[in-house]
Amino acid sequence: MRIPSALAAAALVASPVVASAQAQQAVRITSQVQAVKEVTDAQGRKTRTLVEPTTVIPGTPLVIWVRYANSGRAPANNFVINNPVNPSIDFTAFGENSGWGLVSVDGGKTFGALATLKVARADKTLRAALPADVTHVRWTFPRAIAPGASGTLSFCAVVK
Repeated sequence: MRIPSALAAAALVASPVVASAQAQQAVRITSQVQAVKEVTDAQGRKTRTLVEPTTVIPGTPLVIWVRYANSGRAPANNFVINNPVNPSIDFTAFGENSGWGLVSVDGGKTFGALATLKVARADKTLRAALPADVTHVRWTFPRAIAPGASGTLSFCAVVK
């Protein structure tokens, strides 16, 4: 399955949900998807670079960026970003500086570290949750976001 870039961005990024209505008015959140492309130079050295996704096929690694900026006059307290993971991708890991996030494997009802979560099998027994089971990612900010402050969070995924 090939998805053109305009559709890829729209199809693969779910809009983050902000926990507080007051914070939602003051903090702007945007998302972007980039594909990970491996390039081999003339000496045979491989490097990875991030590119706009012109075509995504199953197995294409992605980075989903979530940017936030507080344009309000007051700090944004108790700020939480809940980001659904699009069903057409599998979560693989949190990006650099984003590892303090938590995940959900039950549609956003409960959150925790992936290693602590369980998923029910068809026979109702439980198994350890896998990255592909992740339905949502969440970042709960430990401190208020100051007026004018901004930052970027990310998670990695692969196209199913």
